[in-house]
Amino acid sequence: MNAHNDPTGPQSASASGGALPVSTTGFTDEPRITLRGPAELADALPYTLGFHPTDSVVLLALHGERGRFGGRLRLGIPSSPREWAPVAEQLAECLVEGCERRGARPDGVVVFLCQDPAEGESGRRVMERLRPFAQKLRTACGALDVPVYEALCLSDGRFWSYCCPDSDCCPPDGTALAPPGTSVMAAAAAYAGIHVRGSLRDMEARLRPRTARATVAEQERALDTASAALVRRILDTEARKDVRDDTIRLARRLVDRLAEHPPLADQDTSDTRDDALITHEEAAELIVGLQDRRTRDRAAEWMEGSEADHALRLWRALARRCVGVYGEHAAAPLTLAGWVSWSTADEPAARVALGLALEADPEYVFARLLHQACNEQLDPETLRECLRGERDARTKAEARRGSGTRPAGRGTGARGVRRRLRARVGRPRGTAQGAPATGPGPGTGTRADRRTGLREPCGTREGGPSGAAEADGSDRGSAR
Repeated sequence: MNAHNDPTGPQSASASGGALPVSTTGFTDEPRITLRGPAELADALPYTLGFHPTDSVVLLALHGERGRFGGRLRLGIPSSPREWAPVAEQLAECLVEGCERRGARPDGVVVFLCQDPAEGESGRRVMERLRPFAQKLRTACGALDVPVYEALCLSDGRFWSYCCPDSDCCPPDGTALAPPGTSVMAAAAAYAGIHVRGSLRDMEARLRPRTARATVAEQERALDTASAALVRRILDTEARKDVRDDTIRLARRLVDRLAEHPPLADQDTSDTRDDALITHEEAAELIVGLQDRRTRDRAAEWMEGSEADHALRLWRALARRCVGVYGEHAAAPLTLAGWVSWSTADEPAARVALGLALEADPEYVFARLLHQACNEQLDPETLRECLRGERDARTKAEARRGSGTRPAGRGTGARGVRRRLRARVGRPRGTAQGAPATGPGPGTGTRADRRTGLREPCGTREGGPSGAAEADGSDRGSAR
């Protein structure tokens, strides 16, 4: 049993039941943070991820006698209890293997189950409903000789411990979470300049397709028209270059248009205004054009400075326009949004965008490589160098106006990025998730048929049964 009610210091229970002291290293070398008990663990969770997880299972690895935070992994809670056992085993294996690749097998794990109550449901009912999942996670970690030191359920502003049977310490109705900004972790985060951006649901909402019926109908018609006009030209060797050039010119015009309208303070209002600045036809032409990976590679060059900020707004707006049967097309703009976020040091936003890209298309290689590289905290600068090199080479070729031939053997552009990513992270790890359904779409053939030749070939898939898992190997604090 965890010593939740022990007032002598920051203690919890080891696998053998003894006290395990806690010492915490903060977000950089300072400050050092000590988390005492489940209340401070629950409060620390959004600061370790950069957002408030919603409908999520989170695993945090602990290292050493003092429980230093190590790798972390987040996944959407599977809706079907039948998935809980295989998901639990997969998450435990993924966390342990990821920590071992970074050089240290975890000594323990903290589990969080975060889910808001459904209508008419209480937080306590959520906790009881998820109890079997918590037990399967504890069993899966224990089978790998990695004990779960604490398992918490966070729901409706309260938390419950699955490990502590002491009602005096952990009452049946749960314990209220600390008010935002009042904990030791909040103070340390403010000192380190780290901010929590709101909930995962809010972050995803900025990237998910709009659902207003009239908007969906108009945008889907525009996408039908653009697909009929462009897909065959993209697949035609002679016409392909013209389509690529036209797509990049359109993207450049839209980036410049957004730059003329600075973002507003309210995110929802700002996103709505950005949507209004782009017509359905412009969005459709650009979405379809970006299905060609070389066009997408060129668009990935807008990754630094103010240009990156404006491009990110465009990629988000395009992801919101991938409506109806064109949901899979969102993988391209979502991947670009994830790349720009990672390139500009916004790792939480990058993981969210790349996770949604893999949800849209689990076989999208560039998203999987970037997702894994971001999770393993590689330095994006080496990848930015590839894109700078591609841009410089193309500029010189255009200046010569005669050759247009790149220097032999140069691995630049996002093709070079993919090569370097593969060299750094290896082949993207596959999981048990199947391919998304590809039902009939408008026009001739299925959605998969329309995209033939535009997708990157791949034989493995990433993501758990409820989407792509997000792992993070950083050390931003510790607990036990």
